[in-house]
Amino acid sequence: MNQTAPSIRYFQELKASIQLGSPLILTNLAQVALLTTNLIFIGRLGKTELAAGSLSASLYHAFMIFSLGLVSATIPMLATTIGKKRSNVREVQQIIRHGFLTAALICIPFWLALWHADTLWTALGQNPDTIEKAIQYVRMVQWSLFPYLGYIVIRSFFAALEKPIWTLIIAIGGIFANAFFAWLFIFGNWGMPTLGIAGAGLATTLTNILMFVGMLVLVFKHPLFHRYQIFMHFWQWNLTRLLNMWKLGIPIAITFTLETLVFYAAVLMMGRIGDTSLAAHAIAMQISSVTYMIPLGFGQVATIRVGLAMGRAHPKDAVQAGWVAYTLGVGFMAIAAAVMWWQPEWLIHFFIDVSAPENRAVIITAVQFLFFAALFQLADGAQAVAAGMLRGLYDTRTPMLLALIGYWVLGVPIGAFLAFGVGLEGTGIWIGFVTGLSVVAVLLTLRWWRHGQRLLERG
Repeated sequence: MNQTAPSIRYFQELKASIQLGSPLILTNLAQVALLTTNLIFIGRLGKTELAAGSLSASLYHAFMIFSLGLVSATIPMLATTIGKKRSNVREVQQIIRHGFLTAALICIPFWLALWHADTLWTALGQNPDTIEKAIQYVRMVQWSLFPYLGYIVIRSFFAALEKPIWTLIIAIGGIFANAFFAWLFIFGNWGMPTLGIAGAGLATTLTNILMFVGMLVLVFKHPLFHRYQIFMHFWQWNLTRLLNMWKLGIPIAITFTLETLVFYAAVLMMGRIGDTSLAAHAIAMQISSVTYMIPLGFGQVATIRVGLAMGRAHPKDAVQAGWVAYTLGVGFMAIAAAVMWWQPEWLIHFFIDVSAPENRAVIITAVQFLFFAALFQLADGAQAVAAGMLRGLYDTRTPMLLALIGYWVLGVPIGAFLAFGVGLEGTGIWIGFVTGLSVVAVLLTLRWWRHGQRLLERG
């Protein structure tokens, strides 16, 4: 009996992780599908529009990911609180209330920055024609930021209760809504104005508003969620609580941003190389963004399961939960890497017409980039899940410093040197990606292993 108990516990954790992770992963994929759908439609407008879409979507994503990291502090806080006492309604209300306040406060400066993004792009030497189209997109999509963050706060609440299926249902509806709105406004169907690239931004904003409203309806109508009365005393804010949330959330936000800005730096460097490299990079990055959602989801699972176990004072369960999520996330990325190596053109054809002669240069370059994207799939998956495991222990500052070293001391300088100093251009930039991600993945994994050893000693 004692010999089988560990294996039984392992498979129980595996089952729980998959049950929790599947809706979270699909929800992440649904969110990426909004921007992916936009790029697919924008790609039909032409190479310049696709390059502009990549430029603007990448900048918006950089602001969005910092905001996401900041409000993501609600996940470990809710998981630990609910793990200690599931009926702790007042504390849950406090966490969610300050999550919404955080979302509102961070949006104000980010909206101002995005509205004036053309100034930044001009200073960074981007193509004026690309800037003209990119600013149309970003000034529409920026208004989706607050409803998206509100959606994330409520999603954290549902996930901490291990009831993420409702979030998935709303997210799937969002995919279809975004595709429909994009079809209407980009191309001017059904008598709507033909907005071109700006229509893609409008589609995402409308979709995020609908998704946020859908989550609010569930909060008020579903008996499980309604009993928490999360909007009770909504205006009773506390500066100390807000600062505690930011103390946990800012390192998460910086870590997310350091990684994201690596890719945005690559977009800017690709823009200096030319529209062909920029368009090819947009395709390779979007494919990589889709695969990344799976280990990101298992990282969220790790945060929740580790946090719940620590809230219950079960350190051994926390260690097991972390390693199970790690195995699932890295295992999937091994499969993703194999597909990128074996079928790159099949993946590329979703974003651009592979039969058109004028697109051949973009396709050849994108195939080269996907080769290197495949190389860092395992590292990307490992660092995503390991960071989530550490967040479940409220360990966020050291991962932030490790990300700074891996991405910006190693990754970006190596990529820039190889691209412009050695003359490898876009290929050199992607080699820098591989280097930075690999270093971060190894260091985060070692840090979790050391935490795990100490937790096992505690029993």
